[in-house]
Amino acid sequence: SMFDPDEKVVRKKLRPKDAATLILVRRDAEEPRILMGRRHASMAFHPGKFVFPGGRMDPCDQRIAAGGELRPEVMAKLARDIAPSRARGLALAAIRETFEETGVLVGAQTNNTPRTRASGWARFFAHGVAPELGRLDYIGRAITPPNRTRRFDARFFMADADAIALSLDHTGSDELLEACWVTFAEARTLDLPTITRRMIAETEARLRNPDAAHPVPFFYFRYGKAFMDLL
Repeated sequence: SMFDPDEKVVRKKLRPKDAATLILVRRDAEEPRILMGRRHASMAFHPGKFVFPGGRMDPCDQRIAAGGELRPEVMAKLARDIAPSRARGLALAAIRETFEETGVLVGAQTNNTPRTRASGWARFFAHGVAPELGRLDYIGRAITPPNRTRRFDARFFMADADAIALSLDHTGSDELLEACWVTFAEARTLDLPTITRRMIAETEARLRNPDAAHPVPFFYFRYGKAFMDLL
């Protein structure tokens, strides 16, 4: 039909973009707490909602040599249908976006930070910290429904707060406002996207039973219906 070319453009434009999210867990008090932030009311995607820090993978995330490697069992699950370099890039994107949105640097202090022309990573390395991919677990994947203004194929990572090398005094970036540590009970009272609620439950399950072999839930939509597979 005469509409075909336009339809193709729309479909192509809304192919989900690779994205990564990091759930940081503090266990230095009676109850565990997770790092969340509220998105600006003016944002196109999830305005005003509380979310975990994260965002789109940048091409530079696949080129950063620092950070070591993901643990083999984490890499095996993450790279099941993508190249290892892309899997590694997603993990680095989660660390970079967490820094950009909340001022929290996951990694280790070092005197030997790499040089880079990528501005986000240059700012990260300027604090004398290198990321540490070995601290991350891969705990979920979700693809945004097809009818949204923004579409993401998001991978969710989890790390203990003792993987934080440095937390800057961050009064709110362009992306997130009010970065705060909340208990699971507090988190449930917030205005949350459905997927965030599901990943809170997944995080809690893993903390309750750390030794179990937890499959990775994968949330996606097909023919207008929501599905979940276990990876």
